[in-house]
Amino acid sequence: MAVLLFAGGISPALASDPPVKDGVASELLMRADRIRFPDAGFQVDIVITTTTPDGESDERAYRILSNGNSQTLVQTTAPAVDRNQILLMRDNDLWAFLPNLSQPIRLPLSQRLTGQVANGDLARANFVGDYEPKVLRKESLDGDMYYVLQLDAMDRWVTYRKVLYWVNAKNSRPHKAEFYAVSGRLLKIAHYRDFETLGGEVRPTRMIVEDALRKGHVSELEYSNMVKRDLPDKIFTKDYLKKLSR
Repeated sequence: MAVLLFAGGISPALASDPPVKDGVASELLMRADRIRFPDAGFQVDIVITTTTPDGESDERAYRILSNGNSQTLVQTTAPAVDRNQILLMRDNDLWAFLPNLSQPIRLPLSQRLTGQVANGDLARANFVGDYEPKVLRKESLDGDMYYVLQLDAMDRWVTYRKVLYWVNAKNSRPHKAEFYAVSGRLLKIAHYRDFETLGGEVRPTRMIVEDALRKGHVSELEYSNMVKRDLPDKIFTKDYLKKLSR
């Protein structure tokens, strides 16, 4: 993913801007979440291509089955050697099912999955419910106005301690996100691109993730084949996935 940094000037919030209530921040966050993913059960395919400054490239593919932030299944579909590796997220717990192990392994959401992508970036992608939002300011980027939301983690198991999130003031589309560690260090920057019809709505079909600590290390996520589905609870159980991963 060649990362597109913003060349346009960033103007600070105007002194005349009225304060924005937290209720407005929550509404903005909910709208942006609904644009990225459906609010009901769905399936989507994701290809993640990671590149490094020395020209190395790695491509991995996943199929996601999700019932929002409470139940998600992430199945590796490529490369072939890793096929049938499965992540299961239920509520706050994340488990890895590997074909060569008889028992699943518990993992943190913040652990790296591939490239610049953490487990939680796929298994728990919605911000609503995990972060407390507030509006910091409004900014102008290349002629468009954005609300800059600060999202503070509501619990210690959440993938990131803090997120700064740029949401279009006119249409609530997500534009950019900065992800921070507990220490306050900036970990990575995500850019939402290529808004097209996906799963019946206009959504970002590409996300560019830039490593803020290692210049030139970039992952590109491409979303396709999104469909809304009724997903039975049984597929989000350990017993079911033990059979599926064999």
